[in-house]
Amino acid sequence: MERPTLRWGIIGTGLISSWFVADLLLQRDDAKATHIIQAIGASSEAKAKAFAQRHAPGTNASVYGSYDAVYADPLVDIVYIGTPHAFHKEACLKAVAHGKHVLCEKPFTLNCREADEVFEAARTKGVFVMEAVWTRFMPLVQHLLELIHHEKVIGDVHRIFCDFGLPIDVANLPATSRLKNPELGAGSLLDIGIYSLTWGLLVLDDRIAGEASTPQVFSAQSISDDIDIATAVILYYPQTGRQGILTSTLRVKTESVFARIEGSEGTITIEGVAASAPSQFTVIPRDPTAQPKVYRFPHIGKGFFYEADAVAQDIAAGRVENAVMPWGETRRVMALMDGIRKRGGAHFPQDRTD
Repeated sequence: MERPTLRWGIIGTGLISSWFVADLLLQRDDAKATHIIQAIGASSEAKAKAFAQRHAPGTNASVYGSYDAVYADPLVDIVYIGTPHAFHKEACLKAVAHGKHVLCEKPFTLNCREADEVFEAARTKGVFVMEAVWTRFMPLVQHLLELIHHEKVIGDVHRIFCDFGLPIDVANLPATSRLKNPELGAGSLLDIGIYSLTWGLLVLDDRIAGEASTPQVFSAQSISDDIDIATAVILYYPQTGRQGILTSTLRVKTESVFARIEGSEGTITIEGVAASAPSQFTVIPRDPTAQPKVYRFPHIGKGFFYEADAVAQDIAAGRVENAVMPWGETRRVMALMDGIRKRGGAHFPQDRTD
């Protein structure tokens, strides 16, 4: 298929948006799509202009002092949403209403009910929508899953440990911070725990969305300032006996080896700057005479372009969902996190009590 071109409208000018835009503008020999930064929207034109000058120089992107102007721009094909969690649903719905495709940062919404609203609107409008869980699209992750589920390099998987921790001084943050304010979806689970949960789901079952097995879920949360400072989750699959011990915390920094997968014939350790950005993994055979094998996956930039390329190819092919991150998988993860929060006590004002 001819390499497709996609014109992006960027909503939000925070750190994650700057990383995403920088990755789209990289010159790559392996690029599977051409990406154009068409428009940038912020809460003020000055913020949008400053973002464009710093992160998208020379692109001639239109800059707007509102998000609505990006949705209405006829030259924008797809909207990337990099705003705080609580604003995702509204941004998605507005973009979809204007007939735009959508790539929305994780977590897709604050809860499963909100996600369903967006998917129903997208279904009615016939546009592409995807949650931007960039880690799932990395070649490292794809190759690792191939080795685990199909080549059985460590035999039958028994369990996985995965942690994502960042040292955040939540107590001294302003009440308006997205990392502290429950109205903005604050807490460790939706911000970083979603990655630990994702690793567990991918490793413990080779299927996703509606075809995946349903695990039993046990969880606990440490609540402070009305948000979860730490969350611990156990996934237990009765059919296989597999377990996932998956944690997140805002108290300490996880070491570079953030995950360990144990199987009947060996162990795999995964490392990187965080659970969201793995850089290598090591297969350690159970046989003490066999040598461990290290798999490294260097690349330029952060790696957001893998998901962007996949989105461009889907849209060019007329698809409204992506096979790696379909709507059903987003809904499954959101529903799991809803249950974890309900048991643990992390509540958002947007959650219904009925």
